[in-house]
Amino acid sequence: MLKYLLQYSKYLIFLAVLGIFVLALASLAVGCHKSFYVVKTLFVEGMPPKGDKTYLLGFIEIVDIFLLATVFYIIALGLYELFIDDQIILPDWLKIKNLDDLKIKLITVVIVTLGVLFLGRIISWDGESELMGLGVSIGAVVAALAYFSNKKKEK
Repeated sequence: MLKYLLQYSKYLIFLAVLGIFVLALASLAVGCHKSFYVVKTLFVEGMPPKGDKTYLLGFIEIVDIFLLATVFYIIALGLYELFIDDQIILPDWLKIKNLDDLKIKLITVVIVTLGVLFLGRIISWDGESELMGLGVSIGAVVAALAYFSNKKKEK
C-alpha cells in the first residue's frame, strides 16, 4: 500500500506545475498590458523631453516582468518533465534530465534578471544614491551562482 501511495504521489507535483504555470500566464498578461500601456502613452503623449528616461524605466520593468514569466514557465516545464512526463516535445536547450539541469537553467535566467534590475537602477540613478553597494552585491550573487553552476557541470 505504501509503495503504491509513494509511486503515484509524484502526481502531487502537478499541483505545483499548475500553480507555477498560472503565475507564468499572469506575468505574461501583466507584461503585455504594461507593454501596450507604455506604447500607447508614447504615441499619445509623444516622446518625453530629452534627458527624461522614464520611458526607458518602463521598458526595463516590462522586460523584467517577462523574464520572471520565463522563469516561472521554465520551472513549470522542468518539474512537469522531471516528475510527470519526460516525453513532451521541447527544444534541446530546454530538455531537463535532472534537478541539476533545472537549477542551471534557472541560475542563467536569475543572472539575466539581476542584470536587468541593475540596469534599471543605473538608468534611474539620480547621482546621489549609492549604486556601488547594489552593484557589488549583485556581482557577488552572480559570482556565487556562476561558481555553483560550474561545480554542477563538472560533476
